[in-house]
Amino acid sequence: MNKVTSAEVAARAGVSQSAVSRVFTPGASASAKTVKKVKQAAKELGYRPNSLARAMVSGKSRIIGLVVAYLENQFYPVALERLSNALQAKGYHLLVFTAPNSTEGVDKVVEDLMGYQVDGIIAASVSLSSDLAERAQAAEIPVVLFNRAQKGAGLSNVTSANRNGARRATEFLIEGGHNRIAHIAGWQGASTGRDRQAGFTEAMDAAGLAPFAMVDGMYSRPVAMECARQIASGSQIPDAIFVGNDHMAFGVIDALRGLGLIPGQDISVVGYDDVPLAAWEAYDLTTFRQPVNRMVEATIDILMHQIDSAEPHAETIEIEGKLILRGSARIPQGWTT
Repeated sequence: MNKVTSAEVAARAGVSQSAVSRVFTPGASASAKTVKKVKQAAKELGYRPNSLARAMVSGKSRIIGLVVAYLENQFYPVALERLSNALQAKGYHLLVFTAPNSTEGVDKVVEDLMGYQVDGIIAASVSLSSDLAERAQAAEIPVVLFNRAQKGAGLSNVTSANRNGARRATEFLIEGGHNRIAHIAGWQGASTGRDRQAGFTEAMDAAGLAPFAMVDGMYSRPVAMECARQIASGSQIPDAIFVGNDHMAFGVIDALRGLGLIPGQDISVVGYDDVPLAAWEAYDLTTFRQPVNRMVEATIDILMHQIDSAEPHAETIEIEGKLILRGSARIPQGWTT
């Protein structure tokens, strides 16, 4: 059978072909009566609108590309779901590509996305080369970095206030009477890892304390587990560990238990993100919550503005989070979040 065309739907509904186009174009104007007639005719004929053809005519695909380096960190599936839902509410769809955690790998994926004529790109915890950022701008494809900041590239960035959050998490440990505090940091090639380590260092310096240990956990669960085993196996062990994200913190808790240590009693453990697994009884992780809903909202607002604006400009947004108290760390008396 030949595919049903919009002209056939228009004839069946008794409306113009442009009216059919408006009914199936998100955001376009059509009366309730026209919408009802067109959709009834489409159902009877088995018509499905051709999104690609519409994109060629309008110059808009209504597709947003998302590049993410890895999904094993539970923060990203949550963020991806909320980004997708928020975009669908605005008539857009998400095209997801995974990329190796290197500038060259990300650049290749973004080039592929640009070939799909996406209306915008969200780069989640990855960085772009300055050359590719300029090419995206020249092609009038807005790019927003989510959970990653990149200075000097002319790109918009949306993150939590990583430095302030890490400082507050460390102050919490200090006020709980801990003085042998280790930090298993996130990958130092990422702004989030560097900023959280900087916040930890600031709080320790202000208290006149030297870190018990400070190592790069690479945002990797196995690496973080090995780091925890090494720093908690000597004659003297830390009394607290601030971990650069929850994904690593779960591994740290498992490693400590493997050494016969009880998190929250022998060693306090604090993470960063507050992914759903953190609230499970198996981990009961004290952690600093990233405000993912507000981060998603800000990212979508910036992207929509840049898609619609003749002269878009780069924005840098940091959103404050909140310390979530659970059983993996000793709570100072009178402490409030």
